[in-house]
Amino acid sequence: MARFIDELRRTHYCGDLRAADAGREVVLYGWVARRRDLGGLIFFDLRDRDGITQVVFDPGFSPEGDIQRLVGQDDEVWPEDRVKAAYSLAEQVRREWVVGVRGVVRHRGSNVKKDLATGEIEVMVSELEVFNQAETPAIPLDDEIDSDEETRLRFRYLDLRRAPLQKTLRLRHKLNQATRNYLSNAGALELETPIICKYTPGGARNFLVPSRLSPGKFYALAESPQLFKQLFMVSGFDKYFQIVKCFRDEDLRLDRQPEFTQIDIEMSFINQDDVFRLLEGLMFTLFEATGAADLKALYPDGTFPRMSFHESERRFGNDKPDLRFGLELSELTDLAIEHDGGGIPLMKAIVDKFADGTYRKEVPEEIIKAFVIPADAKLSRKQVEDLEKGLKEIKGFPGLGRAKVGDDGSWSQSPFAKVVTDDFRVALNAHVGAKAGDVICISMGKPAIVNAALSKLRLEVGKRMELIPQFGHGGEWKFLWVVNPPLFEEDGEGGFVAAHHAFTRPIDDHIELVESDPARVLCYRYDLVLNGVELGGGSIRLHDPDVQQKVFRVLGIEDDKAKELFGFLLDALRSGAPPHGGIAIGMDRLAMLLSGAPTLRDVIPFPKTNQGIDLMSGAPDRVEPSQLGEVFITTTVEDAPDA
Repeated sequence: MARFIDELRRTHYCGDLRAADAGREVVLYGWVARRRDLGGLIFFDLRDRDGITQVVFDPGFSPEGDIQRLVGQDDEVWPEDRVKAAYSLAEQVRREWVVGVRGVVRHRGSNVKKDLATGEIEVMVSELEVFNQAETPAIPLDDEIDSDEETRLRFRYLDLRRAPLQKTLRLRHKLNQATRNYLSNAGALELETPIICKYTPGGARNFLVPSRLSPGKFYALAESPQLFKQLFMVSGFDKYFQIVKCFRDEDLRLDRQPEFTQIDIEMSFINQDDVFRLLEGLMFTLFEATGAADLKALYPDGTFPRMSFHESERRFGNDKPDLRFGLELSELTDLAIEHDGGGIPLMKAIVDKFADGTYRKEVPEEIIKAFVIPADAKLSRKQVEDLEKGLKEIKGFPGLGRAKVGDDGSWSQSPFAKVVTDDFRVALNAHVGAKAGDVICISMGKPAIVNAALSKLRLEVGKRMELIPQFGHGGEWKFLWVVNPPLFEEDGEGGFVAAHHAFTRPIDDHIELVESDPARVLCYRYDLVLNGVELGGGSIRLHDPDVQQKVFRVLGIEDDKAKELFGFLLDALRSGAPPHGGIAIGMDRLAMLLSGAPTLRDVIPFPKTNQGIDLMSGAPDRVEPSQLGEVFITTTVEDAPDA
């Protein structure tokens, strides 16, 4: 091995060589992706991170014409004994062995491999070195494999050799580098914040870390750098960014992991528009750096459209609408009030609540909405029923009221068909734009449940109609800023919780409503949405400590408790805090969208399962009682199951 590593240095990666390199002597290192023995000739597909080169072992081959010699080589260019030795050794080599080869590049003539970047050439080998003899891989290492995800995650170090994952992680590298360059050129400083910090109540459950030096006390793994980046602004750093790991002990799903990476940004003396301009420029830069799309052609004025939170909820049922297709939702509450329920008892019950003055339209406790499945979807009644069953996972979802529209506008296949008034049916058909063969799906109840159900139904129908792909971008990129959501959400027990976090600044005109009417308070918060995925979000912060304490009181955090939990932040705000704000972009989600991967696990090098388990290393794992004793804790689980 010393000859290859010390003398024969790698000259190229396996994806580098082209027709112009014919006649050049080269040294390549890599893994044997494929081996073919044709009796007298042996072929390897040699693979490294950049691609594949075909190398050929021919014991009788000698080069014709001049060869561009390697610098510093004193021995003969093509000694016959080494050629034969290389061929003999190649007879023993198997897939995934790690090897080095020295040889000369030869043009393949008309026998070009068009599906390979290096398909015009091959390397005739003069020397071969085996660095490592690999066992048979536990999973296939082809581009497309049918191994189950659990097996792939168990042998992730093998899975990562596959070209699709290599390509994805190279894309992440480009994202990281382009982000750093863009934000540095914009005047932002890359600063670090603590990973282990004080637990503060927020929107997500924290991982806790026991302290050995402070018995009975715990750190929390930072769920975001939120408080610390605000302190940077108080400290006068003006513009900060960080590509940072964050940790949240949440229930997992396809687009969520317990540890994730975000592009974190904070700036002083700015407003919402300043944040938007910086982020729009960053997205243009990242898309150009990765070759994903020319955003300048899609958004020639350099900006993304904006939509209020309430408009997004009204039209699409969520705050992250996929604008690649239409099929919007329709509000029916006012129409039902106008027709006094239209003969439908369930609607009448909701209408009566508005009539007696207990409900306010600006913050209704119950609503009525509809979504129309077009006849063009060509879904059978059973398929529609199956779609409805898929909505049952939404807690509190009572089901849909469906009606199929006939040629004359009549309703069939509906529990409402016999009771709905003709006037209401005609008005409702016109209101939602229903035509013959369409299926009207009606949901009523709490806004959060109704919107969650109909927005999910909309996406499923969009996929069934192939208006959007099952996953990936499908060649379309639809950005949207969703702005000005409520600052507070009702907790179901007569109180309020922060809809985002407790440090968001209310809209100026709503500051006076913070304590008198919290449900109506909107704030300077914003989310950047791409193809129905929330890429990230942020807000303009509260730099006024008096308003900050009002917000805490609405959340049930009295002054003494606020001092205990957030005293350092409140003290900092009183020491001269500038107006400031920022945003965090999910790097994993951005990489997932740009690469077309179906889940976050396909863009994270070493991900966890939906149960938070690292199948490769076996984490989380038991520890010895003595280790627990060192940090002064014990466990109440006597027979914890193995991962």
